[in-house]
Amino acid sequence: MQAPAPLLPAPVRRLAAWCVVVLLVAGVVYVGIRLADEFRTAVVPVLLALLGTALLGPLHRRLVKAKVNRSVAAGLTCVAVVAVVGGAVYIVVAAIVETGDQIVAALKQAAQDLADHFGAAGTSLDDLASNSKELLTKFGGTAASGVISGVSVVGESIAMAVLALLLVFFFLRDSDRAAGALRSVVPGRSGDTVEAMARRAFEAVEGFMRGTTLVALIDAVCITVGLLVLDVPGAVGLGALVFVGAYIPYLGAFISGAVAVLVALADRGFVIALWVLAIVLAVQVLEGHVLTPMIQSRTVQMHPAVVMVAITAGASVAGILGMLLAVPLTAAAFGVLHELQERYTTSEPSADS
Repeated sequence: MQAPAPLLPAPVRRLAAWCVVVLLVAGVVYVGIRLADEFRTAVVPVLLALLGTALLGPLHRRLVKAKVNRSVAAGLTCVAVVAVVGGAVYIVVAAIVETGDQIVAALKQAAQDLADHFGAAGTSLDDLASNSKELLTKFGGTAASGVISGVSVVGESIAMAVLALLLVFFFLRDSDRAAGALRSVVPGRSGDTVEAMARRAFEAVEGFMRGTTLVALIDAVCITVGLLVLDVPGAVGLGALVFVGAYIPYLGAFISGAVAVLVALADRGFVIALWVLAIVLAVQVLEGHVLTPMIQSRTVQMHPAVVMVAITAGASVAGILGMLLAVPLTAAAFGVLHELQERYTTSEPSADS
């Protein structure tokens, strides 16, 4: 008896199957993102702790190789990162506070010049002051509620940072037992595959963090040297701000560069500010066209277009924090895909034979 002819041709059936797979994956990703957003106070510290573990893992391993107890090595590593981050924040804040009055004065002078130039168009400082007073009176309650919500956000951020630091300590201390714990959760013979995928994902994140740190260090050194040559006050603090801001793609470089230009404008004048802007732009061009492709291509195999799309998606989902986490998470996903691809392509010939 002849088998009935299929209702749809083979290409259409394959297309339908792929559409179902894509829809299922998209649904799972969407549900995962929604759940992560609902439990962000617990999810964000875990993700930040994984990034910190990937960045600090080499230092911890060197201490362990030097016969230091694992707990002591993890504690020393956490103390070192707190000292470095705290010192950088202190230097940046001190530099900004030192030149804060000069920055405000420079901005007021710029506003005065604009008002003198466009005063006939009704943009005088008196009009701006009266309009600002009207707006403040009208929206005072909204501003007060915004301050209260801002204080709560700061408290939540501090709590998440402390939790992330504690998780970094435990992740570093118990890193030698991670593979065993993963195998105990995964049933059957899939433990090898899952462990290999996890290792590849973590190696991708570790490579990204290592490459980003190297690029940030080079950017900070170049800009600091340029600011010192131009005799801009707070050059070391501004260099520290460049180093910290490099971990937030695009936005961090823009903010740190803008602060450096404002400080130069306030203390050294318009011409020096233009020179600082030229230095910042030159360093950013060097980073985008030389350093990042040369360094990150050896650690993370991702096209720049993929990085830009990931950053945009992360910003739309979680703002600045999403921009910070988007690229390493995408790197981890690419690491898993590369591992699956290698296993799939290596298993195909044996199946044919």
